Amino acid sequence: MDINLSQCFIAVDDHDTAVPFYRDVLGLEVRGDVGFEGMRWVTLGSPAQPDVDIVLEPPVANPNVSSADREAMAELLAKGLLRGVIFSTDDCDATFERIRAAGGDVLQEPIDQPYGVRDCAFRDPAGNMIRFHQPRKS
Repeated sequence: MDINLSQCFIAVDDHDTAVPFYRDVLGLEVRGDVGFEGMRWVTLGSPAQPDVDIVLEPPVANPNVSSADREAMAELLAKGLLRGVIFSTDDCDATFERIRAAGGDVLQEPIDQPYGVRDCAFRDPAGNMIRFHQPRKS
C-alpha cells in the first residue's frame, strides 16, 4: 500500500497578499481559487510536484466557529505561531538570495544545521514560518 502526501494547508489572513508571495516570489503555480460562505481557498503547487497541493486557507475554515475562537486563531497567526511548511531546494543560498531580493521577511540566513541540512527561513505575509533546506553535500 502506497501512501503519498496530497495536500497541506497554510492559514493566511489575506489571500490577495499571500498569493503573490507564493506565486511570484516562490514560483508556485495557482491551481485553484474557490470561495464559500465568505471564505476563500487558493490551491498552489510546484510544477515539479503536480500531485502535491498547498492550500492557502482562512485561519479558521469553519463558518460556525465562535467569534472568540476566530479572534484567538487570528492572534496566533499574527504572532507566527501556526505551522508553515518546509521546502527542499538544490541551492539554499541562491534560493535565499532570490527571496530576500524580492522583499522576503528574513528569519534566518542560510546555515549548516547539525541534523544534516543547510537551511534558511522567512515569514510569509501572514506571519507563517517558511523554511528552505538543502541536504548537505558529503
